[in-house]
Amino acid sequence: MGRKQSETSFIGQITSGISVNTVALRTIVFVREQLPIWRDDPDRPDEQSENKLNLQLCKFLDARAQNDFPMVRFDHEEYQSGHRSVDLSASLAESIVLEAKPYTIYDPILVLEGKRLPAPSSDREKEYVTGSTPKKISGGIQRFKLGLHGAKFNIAAMIGYVQDRSARHWYNKINEWISELISDPIGDGCVWIASETLESLKEDKAKGIASYRSVHSRTAGDEIELHHLWIAMNEGRVIRHR
Repeated sequence: MGRKQSETSFIGQITSGISVNTVALRTIVFVREQLPIWRDDPDRPDEQSENKLNLQLCKFLDARAQNDFPMVRFDHEEYQSGHRSVDLSASLAESIVLEAKPYTIYDPILVLEGKRLPAPSSDREKEYVTGSTPKKISGGIQRFKLGLHGAKFNIAAMIGYVQDRSARHWYNKINEWISELISDPIGDGCVWIASETLESLKEDKAKGIASYRSVHSRTAGDEIELHHLWIAMNEGRVIRHR
């Protein structure tokens, strides 16, 4: 009672007259707000692997959304083109028409890809951005540029699990890797340009979270806007081991 209404609660219930991009952007705000609460949850088992962190986060977001953001539900792994899947997706909790298009509970309105920072091995060092060869299409941004992830969307999100160093370090490093790809592409079909580097939006050192934005050309000829939500997993907290 008396709690200040959050930004996400504006569309917490089914509402007519809003766009799918508005729902996607408010979902991104909700995820950003929840990241430090999830990390600091004393019931959360201490995990390091990307897959387990993605699953944990999905369960937490889906549970929290039931009360705090009831318009949306979250799923772990959403199939994309071929046999590929993106790590998390957000779909509407009820069917609704957005911009004259019907959306059901089966239609995601946002996809999210999670990546560890740093990558788990040196041969995957740049995996937040790109794979190492044309035969290894493992990069997070790379897959969005190629339309292998999020082909139906013009807004998507990436979660960065910062397990070592600072968000500022990885912000600089990732922009460095993108700059390298401009002059030395790996031959995967991606064309990189200077405007695709990450733009800093907001950093909250007290909570260990940071958010960035980037806009990327896709091989299909259009663009996708990526929102990068990073959480410092190396912050101190009490963990209940299981």
